[in-house]
Amino acid sequence: MTVPPGRRERKKAATRQKIADTALRLFLERGYGAVGIRDVAAEADVAVTTLFSHFASKEALVFEQDEDFEQRLTRAVTGRAPHEPLIPALRREIQALVRHCTGDGAAPIWSMIVETPALREYEESMRLRHAESLATALAADPGLPQTATACRAIARFAVDAYSLAREAADPEAAVDEIFEMIDAAWEAATPASATRA
Repeated sequence: MTVPPGRRERKKAATRQKIADTALRLFLERGYGAVGIRDVAAEADVAVTTLFSHFASKEALVFEQDEDFEQRLTRAVTGRAPHEPLIPALRREIQALVRHCTGDGAAPIWSMIVETPALREYEESMRLRHAESLATALAADPGLPQTATACRAIARFAVDAYSLAREAADPEAAVDEIFEMIDAAWEAATPASATRA
């Protein structure tokens, strides 16, 4: 059973969300380069030190759900039911993330990211980190017989599927198409003597 967060945790989460929402609004209104950390802190009515206690960098303000996305990817592996196949579980999670990031209002945010080198670099490093976390979860699962290299490759494919689908005209169809290839690659990496995960 999950224990609901206490008052202090709720207050911290609300402050974090307020800072992120304020930053995103200012970035979209004025342009990412025209807004500084002090501007965000002043507009959110928090101290700069408070902002940095929630976000390590200006770029992190744009990707405020970074940690949640990373945890969701690893939970797709670690939280699936016994004997539930891996690839469909991963596909469902990637599909949910793509829906979230292609929903109403997402296009201006992704345009800003594409047009801003610092944000593109941050997103690339974030994707690599997510892939490494996912690969670690795959390699640690005793029911998955693949090598560490296969786990890393599939993790990269899955995280890249999210990026490629997000940019496609039909994101959900793109996820399906990409995961057919991922499924084939996972099958090919499974030792003949092992039961398919």
